[in-house]
Amino acid sequence: MAPLAAPWHSALLVRIFGSTWCLLFVAGQVFGDQNDGLVFLREFPLVRREDFYEDFLSDLMNSDKTEDPSSRTTRSEEDRDSPWDAWGSWSECSRTCGGGASYSLRRCLGSKSCEGRNIRYRTCSNVDCPPEAGDFRAQQCSAHNDVKHHGQFYEWLPVSNDHDNPCSLKCQAKGTALIVELAPKVLDGTRCYTESLDMCISGICQMVGCDHQLGSNAKEDNCGVCSGDGSTCRLVRGQYKSQLSAPKLDDTVVAIPYGSRHVLLILRGPDHLYLETKTLQGTKGENSLSSTGAFLVGNSSADFQKSLDKETLKMAGPLTADFIVKIRNSEPINSTVQFIFYQPIIHRWRETDFFPCSATCGGGYQLTSAECYDLRSNRVVADQYCNYYPENIKPKPKLQECNLDPCPARWEATPWTACSSSCGGGIQSRTVSCVEEDIQGHMTSVEEWKCMYRPKTPIVQPCNIFDCPKWLAQEWSPCTVTCGQGLRYRVVLCIDHRGMHTGGCSPKTKPHIKEECIIPTPCYKPKEKLPVEARGPWYKQAQELEEGAAVSEEPSFIPEAWSACTVTCGVGTQVRIVKCQVLLSFSQSVADLPVDECEGPKPASQRACYAGPCNGEVPEFHPGETDDLLGGLQDFDELYDWEYEGFTKCSESCGGGVQEAVVSCLNKQTREPADENLCVTSRRPPKLLKACSLDPCPSRWEIGKWSPCSLTCGVGLQTRDVFCSQVRSREMNETVILADDLCRQHKPSTVQACNRFNCPPAWYPAQWQPCSRTCGGGVQKREVLCKQLMADGSFLELPETFCSTSKLASQQACKKDDCPSEWLLSDWSECSTSCGEGTQTRSAICRKVLKTGVSAIVNSSLCPPLPFSSSIRPCMLAACARPGRPSTKHNPHITAARKIYIQTPRQRKLHFVVGGFAYLLPKTAVVLRCPTRRYRKPLITWEKDGQHLISSAHVTVAPFGFLKIHRLKPSDAGIYTCSAGPAREQFVIKLIGGNQKLVARPVSLRSEEEALPVRKANPKEVLQTHKHQNGIFSNGSKAEKRGLAADPGSHYDDLVSRLLEQGGWPGELLASWEVQDSTERNTSSEEDQNAEQALMHLPFTIVTEQRRLDDILRNLSQQPEELRDVYSKHLVAQLAQEIFRSHVEHQDTLLKPSEQRIPPVAIPPRKPVSSFTSLLRTSAGEAGGGSRRPHRKPTILRKISAAQQLSASEVVTHLGQTVALASGTLSVLLHCEAVGNPRPTISWARNGEEVQFSDRILLQPDDSLQILAPVEADVGFYTCNATNALGYDSVSIAVTLAGKPLVKTSRMTVINTKEPAITVDIGSTIKTVQGVNVTINCQVAGVPEAEVTWFKNKSKLGSSHHLHEGSLLLPDVSSSDQGLYSCRAANVHGELTENTQLLILDPPQVPTQLEDIRALLSATGPNLPSVLMSPLGTQLVLDPGKSALLGCPIKGHPTPNITWFHGGRSVAAITGLTHHILAAGQILQVANLNGESQGEFSCLAQNEAGVLVQKASLVVQDYWWSVDRLATCSASCGNRGIQQPRLRCLLNSTEVNPSHCAGKVRPAVHPVPCNRRDCPSRWMVTSWSACTRSCGGGIQTRRVTCQKLKASGISTPVSNDMCTQLAKRPVDTQACNQQLCVEWAFSSWGQCNGPCIGPRLAVQHRQVFCQTLDGVALPSEQCSALPRPVSTQNCWSEACSVHWRVSLWTLCTATCGNYGFQSRRVECVHARTNKAVPEHLCSWGPRPANWQRCNITPCENSMFQSQRAFCKSPAGRRVQRAVPGPQPEHRALDLAPQGL
Repeated sequence: MAPLAAPWHSALLVRIFGSTWCLLFVAGQVFGDQNDGLVFLREFPLVRREDFYEDFLSDLMNSDKTEDPSSRTTRSEEDRDSPWDAWGSWSECSRTCGGGASYSLRRCLGSKSCEGRNIRYRTCSNVDCPPEAGDFRAQQCSAHNDVKHHGQFYEWLPVSNDHDNPCSLKCQAKGTALIVELAPKVLDGTRCYTESLDMCISGICQMVGCDHQLGSNAKEDNCGVCSGDGSTCRLVRGQYKSQLSAPKLDDTVVAIPYGSRHVLLILRGPDHLYLETKTLQGTKGENSLSSTGAFLVGNSSADFQKSLDKETLKMAGPLTADFIVKIRNSEPINSTVQFIFYQPIIHRWRETDFFPCSATCGGGYQLTSAECYDLRSNRVVADQYCNYYPENIKPKPKLQECNLDPCPARWEATPWTACSSSCGGGIQSRTVSCVEEDIQGHMTSVEEWKCMYRPKTPIVQPCNIFDCPKWLAQEWSPCTVTCGQGLRYRVVLCIDHRGMHTGGCSPKTKPHIKEECIIPTPCYKPKEKLPVEARGPWYKQAQELEEGAAVSEEPSFIPEAWSACTVTCGVGTQVRIVKCQVLLSFSQSVADLPVDECEGPKPASQRACYAGPCNGEVPEFHPGETDDLLGGLQDFDELYDWEYEGFTKCSESCGGGVQEAVVSCLNKQTREPADENLCVTSRRPPKLLKACSLDPCPSRWEIGKWSPCSLTCGVGLQTRDVFCSQVRSREMNETVILADDLCRQHKPSTVQACNRFNCPPAWYPAQWQPCSRTCGGGVQKREVLCKQLMADGSFLELPETFCSTSKLASQQACKKDDCPSEWLLSDWSECSTSCGEGTQTRSAICRKVLKTGVSAIVNSSLCPPLPFSSSIRPCMLAACARPGRPSTKHNPHITAARKIYIQTPRQRKLHFVVGGFAYLLPKTAVVLRCPTRRYRKPLITWEKDGQHLISSAHVTVAPFGFLKIHRLKPSDAGIYTCSAGPAREQFVIKLIGGNQKLVARPVSLRSEEEALPVRKANPKEVLQTHKHQNGIFSNGSKAEKRGLAADPGSHYDDLVSRLLEQGGWPGELLASWEVQDSTERNTSSEEDQNAEQALMHLPFTIVTEQRRLDDILRNLSQQPEELRDVYSKHLVAQLAQEIFRSHVEHQDTLLKPSEQRIPPVAIPPRKPVSSFTSLLRTSAGEAGGGSRRPHRKPTILRKISAAQQLSASEVVTHLGQTVALASGTLSVLLHCEAVGNPRPTISWARNGEEVQFSDRILLQPDDSLQILAPVEADVGFYTCNATNALGYDSVSIAVTLAGKPLVKTSRMTVINTKEPAITVDIGSTIKTVQGVNVTINCQVAGVPEAEVTWFKNKSKLGSSHHLHEGSLLLPDVSSSDQGLYSCRAANVHGELTENTQLLILDPPQVPTQLEDIRALLSATGPNLPSVLMSPLGTQLVLDPGKSALLGCPIKGHPTPNITWFHGGRSVAAITGLTHHILAAGQILQVANLNGESQGEFSCLAQNEAGVLVQKASLVVQDYWWSVDRLATCSASCGNRGIQQPRLRCLLNSTEVNPSHCAGKVRPAVHPVPCNRRDCPSRWMVTSWSACTRSCGGGIQTRRVTCQKLKASGISTPVSNDMCTQLAKRPVDTQACNQQLCVEWAFSSWGQCNGPCIGPRLAVQHRQVFCQTLDGVALPSEQCSALPRPVSTQNCWSEACSVHWRVSLWTLCTATCGNYGFQSRRVECVHARTNKAVPEHLCSWGPRPANWQRCNITPCENSMFQSQRAFCKSPAGRRVQRAVPGPQPEHRALDLAPQGL
């Protein structure tokens, strides 16, 4: 880029007065990059020359002020090494709308020039300017209108689209051809071209994309979407040909909807185009397009070109109204219109927000939906609007989990038990427990204190408090006789508390229902056998008894008395009522029953009667008939009586209801109802009730009331209880709660939105940030914003002025506590000597930071003890020279062990001393020691295969001469060298493979990464084994014979390989090995099983001297070559016997304290021990044998005596005691003596971890442990482990500080799924299954002895669970035992608490209830086929290309982790399988199924308690074509009939859509001719002619003939009679266009008095109505087919000749700063009268602002360093500012239009 001209860098050319120009040179830095040549300079505002001098100079003076450092951003870490300062803040935007530019500067901090630019840019104010703002380039030209050009004023117009120099301000004088460049650069933000977003910045045209970013090439698509894909609109193209008739002068070409873009219409012909518009507000308009040019049509820009026979209309859009393009006829010649445009898809699918969560806690689900949205009306419409567009793809619902926070604990109650009593008051109870629900919906019982904030539900309640049924006896009936002894009866009913006749009364307490009665009147009737009965109301019953009707307690038919005869003479009839009654025979309150309750034949209810002669005949008198006549009269008196007539409808449809017997007054003869007054009230039977609908009700949803809204505004939630219940019995008040899936109806919603309206603005604080300090007084901050919660749940951030309340605090003090005292250490001093060994020291100050933040020096006793090594350390410089006398120099010495080790049992860790060879198993940890004398151990260095070793994640080079290798691998094999000055010792490590062969060393052992490609390429080449051939023990290898050096690490490989293959190990050794616990032999992982089985399973690591193998090699070298193989086998077997004999002799040797032991074998312990150091210590005298002793397990000797204080600073003690460290203790010696056969191996551990030996912690030759200069970090339990092949023993000793309590802890995690009992130390984490006996040991120490107290979840436990020495036993643990167990040890010196967490595991298993997983499958894919996995396997048959859901039902604790497999491989590793894992792994969705993706799927559920595998198979069906029978013939006669073979697409013999077989090969089919014969005669008709009238009724005709089609295909006319015989002749005339002839009519235009819509422009109206041609008015719908004339148009009105008038701005309220503003008066005035009118008349135009900010410049000033002025004659017109600075805002006349 070319650099700017030099004068513009350092000078400013301005015109001060009249015609004088001055050049001001400004001394100062120019902000620009000289290399790039591009300098961004802020443009000067355009000002009038009268006040230019004062304003501009003051501006220039202020522009050199010192920059505020706070305005610069903090430099990043990458920039701190750069010579550039941080970027400054962004400047104000050069424009307020329409797209401007802003810049940021940075300074060069280096003395030399900096690479890069010191300025950067960005766009700003990317909002459209209002229409009245005008063109920005035109405003810059018009600013020169008041500046003379060559002595003359011009009105300047912009010259745009100058491709040579688009960023220069070229203007043309109006009315002339004069074009002048008024400025070399336009203001920043000016568009380079009118049709582009590219803008000028500092005179350079910069590319701007549609995203308004500099340098972006983003473009709008045809739909107007930035970087869009064109999917939001559709291309519409077509052609119209005019067919205008004489009466029709115009016609519609096309309707172009609102929002369309890139409209192009081309008319060819003599006709003319014109437009009709209609805005969304309903405003209509017309444009005749009479002349060529660009103009606005309905606020849309249009370009119209017109020639003789062609018209072209272009509109870029988007259109702001609906356009109807019409054509107006001018000549009879037809015209053609071609049109093309992009029509927006106004109906689009829009994804809704997520619905409310299905659960408020514990994990729920929420879905989205899709709604059809109208972009024009901004509202939701019906879905069919979006379905109209094929481009619209309805988004699929989304499912997400929500409210995953666990639910708070709550009380959960079991159903009520049955009532203890069925009546009379009982009690029912239930169990209430505190439970927590996890995300899967599983309930877990927890401690009750977690539910303490919720009221506990009652566990006991009264029930059935109603009275029990009891017997109710009614009044006795009269005696059945009138004299003598008879009977009387009464009604006895069992009545419950509701008064209903029911059962339930005890038969033993039932009162009797009949008894004898005696009438004191004597009986005197000798002729009668029976006593004379009273002829009262009971006469009928007595008579019935005589007829044989007997009363019993069983239901029986009881007839009433006969009615009177129906005639007064002659023969008639009598009727009576027969009832089914129970218990009573003669009482009026007998209980009636349904007829079917009585057994036997029903007595007659009708009979004939004779009433005597009717013709005056004297009847024969029979004395006996008198009684019958009297009875008939009594029956007549009792013609009306009460009776039960069935029961009412049951009061309930289920669950137990009540029916009441209906009592009616009936006419006994006619059986018709009568008035109740005719019946005797006293004889009305009692109210009778019975139970009904006793079956339980079907389950139904019980719905509670909505809760109060959670929020008062925004969008809150209301919840209600909805549960499935069933009413079992209303009488017992028995209602049970059921599972939701037992209610078949759709569950009502439990959540709904409420208070959906915007909240008022309020302060919303964020979370407090962490405190700036952990103690000593800090500060924490938070962000407090003014926000408004909207009705859609979103937050709208607002300025702070919108919140009326006081702002919340955004900063507060925190951690206002004093910090604990701490040591402040100085730097290390120089070494105390100038050569050789010396010391370095540093001082320490005890410091304490107070809560005020001030540091204070305090007494050193307040700080924790400082180890001696923290203040002094050794240092070593170059060796000192002693001239004149030779020194007695002793070189360093390394104590090496010349041994060979062969590992056979698998062990975690082995310790070795340099100098030997070790053949080890993979994954064994190795600790290699380099014991030195006369050399500082920290200076020891290590090498591997000649390469220096440093610490890494795999190899640790520790101080004090240790090297540790973590888990051996093949690349670790090699030669390790320890260097102590000139002294060097080696140690060779080889690996034993899984086939008893040695693993070959990789090609390069420098790094495992280098060997990795070889291992991946061919594992057999890398892990190759040794091949034993004849001659492997020759004097020299081939390599040696060629002069090559042999591998020094392979000297013994052949002998070791033979020894590994040796199978003749004595049986006694293997027998001793079998006594070990089987768990020790299975400690290896599954991947090491093969290697473990290939070994000899020896119980010890083979250790032998190197010289023994050297002897064997020497002997073999002296044998003939053909016998070496035989001798080698013999010598190796002999070596095996010697190794075993040495091992047995070592076991038989008694331990003597004076002997120094180095046992030849290392026995793996049953428990992990700290080291195998004793492996390397062997007594030379033990090889000679000893007396035989029986084998026994190790036993450690306990000593009862207390610790021995040898001196004031040394303590010696035995195991089983407690050592209390005092301030003067300098040494502690811990003895450990053990006996056993074989001899035990001793190792030490502290707090469960191996003891790390150092210069301060030493292992003595007698296995004692000595601690020198003990510190607080040495406190703990020290355990001595004694181990041999038969077992182990361990004893601990506690080392405490000043007698404080100490607890032996373990930080391990124990997971148990098989063992029936486990024992752990306190501090461990226990994860076990239920039913296990758990013992937690809490071994404590202290002086005096500490007291042990146990707690569970911080609640004290009783002593019932305590065992010996403070242990805690938890038998048969269950979920209720889960929790935190604490052991507290306390004595007078303090207390200590340790915790163990007990977690109950539940292995994965299939849940009994599968409704949850089925509901989850339904919610995930409502329309997708699904299948549930099972351990035995399930199957699902699917179509190709379909998707399926596989559910894995599982439960367990902790929640099992689910892994999916297909064909035995993980689905994640299978390419081509489209799948999604949903619902936390419980659901697998497989999409686009095909033949490759079918097969068996399995889900592996695994947690710490176990594993469960479930399977399911997916079977994909295939499609094929099938040729079926011939289809029906296409014609019944003639020559065109064919039969097409039917081709069907089948899926398992079922026909499907043919599209499924699109990719299959279609069978070849050929049509077959059929029905080739003459057709019978038939009528043939032509098409109807055009209607004779367009409306009002016309006719149309057609021709009808009789034709006959021949087999040859020729049709011949025949006589009409031949067709008449076969079918009726069709009609040849019909009526048409019967509708009325209508037209639109309209009235004349009204007055022009509508609202003002522009200058002198108003609206006038007219009426438009539909009528017939005769003038009869019709509804408007009748004329809907005709174009409706406009009813509204614009008109000229003098009343609308108004405009806004503004006054001058008032003085600014401030001269500088950010708070100045000024105002002016704005009013609406009439153009002619210049008087104020109501402002609504000017509402058609935007109201000017009546206030603005002013003088927003900083108030501080600074002087220039130098300033010189030079004057020139008036020769230029350019005004350019050389340095960026603030712009003056005050002018005599405000020329800057709105939008700058």
